Amino acid sequence: MEYLTIALTKGRLAVQTLELFEKIGISCPEMRDGRSRKLIFADEKQKIRFFLAKAGDVPTYVEYGAADLGVAGKDAILEEGRRLYEVMDLGFGRCRMCVCGPKEAGERLLHHEQIRVATKYPNIARDYFYNKKHQTAEIIKLGGSIELAPILGLSEVIVDIVETGSTLRENGLTVLEEICPLSARVIVNQVSMKMENQRISRLIRELKQVLQEESL
Repeated sequence: MEYLTIALTKGRLAVQTLELFEKIGISCPEMRDGRSRKLIFADEKQKIRFFLAKAGDVPTYVEYGAADLGVAGKDAILEEGRRLYEVMDLGFGRCRMCVCGPKEAGERLLHHEQIRVATKYPNIARDYFYNKKHQTAEIIKLGGSIELAPILGLSEVIVDIVETGSTLRENGLTVLEEICPLSARVIVNQVSMKMENQRISRLIRELKQVLQEESL
């Protein structure tokens, strides 16, 4: 039996995902050892391999078949736009993708005026403004603290992930429009879904059962 390879998003998502896998009998204690220099970790009994990757890289590994499955935030899946199957919402890592800015910027959105938008997610922002709102927008890609952009006049609004909204409030900004809800999703390579359908389907079924039991 060959290994099933699973790409996990580094950080909190990986920790939550591993906890979930442990509940269905798949464990990889080595991954919890912060001192380990290993890149790939395996549950030899179950023939499952894990590796950690940056959020935006997980869909790429899955599309190209370097990983059979992956767990990534919906934001990374939308932004990357890769060819893959999204098969399950794990329900954790919940937050929202929103258009944010000072309250007065809401007028520009309301009247569909030309607007400058700063974001780490240019594809999501472009799709929202051009295809859903039909509003002309100049999309400015940034990698750092997006909240600075409207404060310093680089843009009128930002498109970013919002969890509690406290950072926005502290900087005089607010949520103006919600683009979509976000959470951790299981994604599958299209070829793997055909070749390893039985194993992957069983894995998804067991994960769903655990989540269902926890919600009761």
